[in-house]
Parts: sequence; C-alpha cells; structure tokens
Amino acid sequence: KTVNLEFISANPTGPLHVGHGRWAALGNALANVLAHAGWEVTREFYINDAGKQMDGFGHSVALRYLELCGVAIDKDELVYGGSYVIDIAAKLRELEGDTWVAASEADRDAFFREKGYQLMLSRMQTVLEHMGIPFQVWFSERSLYVKDADGTSSVDVMLAALEAGGFLYKEDGATWFRTTDFGDDKPRVLIKADGSYTYFAPDIAYHLSKFRRGSTYLINIWGADHHGYIPRMQAACEALGHAGKLTVVLGQLVNLYRNGEAVRMSKRTGEMISFEELIEEVGADATKYLMLARSTDQPIDFDIEAAKKQDASNPVYYVQYAHARICSLLRKAKGSAPETAQSDEGSLPKGQSKAGEDTEPSFSAANLSLLVDPAELDLARVLAQLSEVVELAARDLAPVKLTRYAEELATAFHSFYTRCQVISGDAATTAARLYLADATRSVLALTLALLGVSAPDRM
Repeated sequence: KTVNLEFISANPTGPLHVGHGRWAALGNALANVLAHAGWEVTREFYINDAGKQMDGFGHSVALRYLELCGVAIDKDELVYGGSYVIDIAAKLRELEGDTWVAASEADRDAFFREKGYQLMLSRMQTVLEHMGIPFQVWFSERSLYVKDADGTSSVDVMLAALEAGGFLYKEDGATWFRTTDFGDDKPRVLIKADGSYTYFAPDIAYHLSKFRRGSTYLINIWGADHHGYIPRMQAACEALGHAGKLTVVLGQLVNLYRNGEAVRMSKRTGEMISFEELIEEVGADATKYLMLARSTDQPIDFDIEAAKKQDASNPVYYVQYAHARICSLLRKAKGSAPETAQSDEGSLPKGQSKAGEDTEPSFSAANLSLLVDPAELDLARVLAQLSEVVELAARDLAPVKLTRYAEELATAFHSFYTRCQVISGDAATTAARLYLADATRSVLALTLALLGVSAPDRM
C-alpha cells in the first residue's frame, strides 16, 4: 500500500535545528523500514513558506544588506537577528552590488525575501544530502493558494468538500468547521471574520492534497508540542472521507550536552547550535544512530563528546566495529591457508575508511551442524530474529527496535569471536564458522542500512 511520510516541516527563515535532526533521522529510518516491509513510501518535506514570517525574514535580510552597503539601520526592526541572516545578505550583495539601496522598501523586501528563501532552502537541502537523507517531494505551502485554470486553489477545493459534507457553518462573521462531529473537543475556525485563513485551513488542504496525489495512508512526524493538534487534523481527514488514515508520530526534545554539561549556544556564532553544526562536529553516522537510540516518546540527552568517542562505550562505533571486524576476518580467510590461526585485530583502533574489496567469499558447502558451541547457537538465534524485528519496527513505527537489535547482534558476535577460534586447523569447522560470521556481516549491514547508517569495511 502507499504511504506518504512527512517528516520535516520547517520555515525557510533559519537553519534546521537539532529537533529537525531527530525527525530527519527518524523519518529516514522509518521510510527505509516501511519500504523493506513492502510499503510504497513517498518521503515529503513541507516548506512553511507562506505567511508573515517570510515577510519578516525578507525585511531582516534587506536591512542587513543595507547595513553592509553602509546605510544605518534600526536593529529593532530585525525580526530575525541570527548571524546567518548577515551571511545571506553578504552573499546577495556579492551578486547584486549596491543595486537595491535606492529601491523602494517594498520592492527591496520582496526581492530579498525570495532570494533569501532560495538560499536558505538550498542550505537545508545540502545539509540533508550530506546526511544521506533523501526527499522525493519538497512541498511548498504557497502552492496551496495558487489558482488553477478554473480559478480554484487547493484551499478552495478543501472548503468546497467540507461544505458539501455539511461540516461548515458561519458565526460572528467567521467560517467554522464542526470537528466535534469527529471527536474533537470544540469547533475550529477556518476563515476569520476579516476573511483571512487560520493555520488550520491550509493544513487541511495540504493533507487532502496528499490523498489526492495517490497516498492511501499518511504518517506525519511532528514535535511533541503539536500533541493537541492531532485530534483536529484526524477529524479533518475523517470528514474528507479518509477515516483512520492519518497517524502522527511525536518526537520529543533533544537536549545537548558536552561531557555532561548542558550546551545551548554555539561557540562559533554565540547562538543556538544548529543541526548543521552538530553533524559537522559529530559526523552523520553517529548523529543519526544516536538520534534513533531512544523511543520517540522519550527526550534524548545527546552528549557531543560521547558521540565522538571511538570505543565500545559508543554504541554506533561498537556496532560498526563488529561489521568491520567480520570484513577483516573474511579478507584474512580469503588469503590464508586453513591452518592459519585466528588473531584479534587488537584494541578498537581509531579512524575508519571504506574499502572496495570483495568481502563475500562463498561458504555454501559449509556443514552448519558443526555449530554447537553455546556462543555459536546464541549468535544464530539472534540472526533468526531479523524478520520479526523489521516487522515490529514497521508495525509500531519504531526504528529504535533496530538499534537495540543491532547492539544485541554485535554483542553476540563479539562473544562468539572471543570464545570460538574462527580460522583454525580444522577446515570443516573453519568453513562453518566463517559462514556464521558472513551471515552476521550481512544482517549487520542490512540493519545499519535500514537505520541510514554506513557499514564500514575497515575501522
């Protein structure tokens, strides 16, 4: 079946914050899991590019542009005061020179709103590409108001559908939606007395557009502060004929720490740490994995220094090291005689790189009945859980089940590797144990891929 997964909704007026990073990692992993479980998934980013916040952004960029051109400005007018606004203004001044100094304020603000919007959206896209998090649809909120050839917008279509169902009424000059017919605690205004739309109106139109584009089910990942918004949006979907087809996953906050001390401000900018800065310091793999290592209903205490550690205390490193160790073992097996003794690679080394060698020798003739040691059987049992874990992760929309499984599998392999000499003078036992090791490599690689994390051949 088809499912639309909307997992970032952001204003293009500032950088992605760390909360967006958690939802990005969660949505990416969830999309991977659902696709692996047989769903046809559309990954969607909702751009909140309509409304007064965009005007405030454009005016702020224009003011910083004037300042760079030597014009005195009233900084109290800055709606967005972050250093990134200065960066955008500087970039546009490079391109435009002083052309816009003499323009009218309205024309100047409109120009810098649109150009600043394009640069900020491009920056978001670059960050997510660097994270290995793809989106198939970047949906613009503005598009909901665009009239087609018949003079009808998506918002108009939505209002007509609710009107036809008898769910709208007028009171005190406003247009109300009787969401109480579908379990909401009170009716909701869609059009205010002054004729302007509430936030709820375009949101309903947006959800209707997802159904009209062919999705049977919708999954949204929202911040926990949107909890009260869920019943009214589910009521809207039911009124439009899609009862039970919207599921909302709420993501709790991310608290940043450095060596146990709370961190709120960037040393570089003196402002809140952005998602972009976090991944620059910690890396994409560790960031994504650790954002997935807790259930979505739990806040994450993310320690930057702990995330950078390259030892067994760091769960992503621990799991990736198990994969790299197996790849090393398989390379050794390909180039060694059966009597060559197994040797440990030593303590967990720092650094990692990917190798292009073929690390998949065939062990199809191995006699697996020789695998009778408790550590071998324990590892085999964990491997056998893969299908169930993926199924449950898809059913419960909970990729955290995969991080727990990856760590359990890595632990089982390390125990097996410590207890059982894989490459020995017994050719039959060596083949059976290499088969088990290679199966573990395959399952670790798949599990990490579903989480959106790489499986390095060397570390």
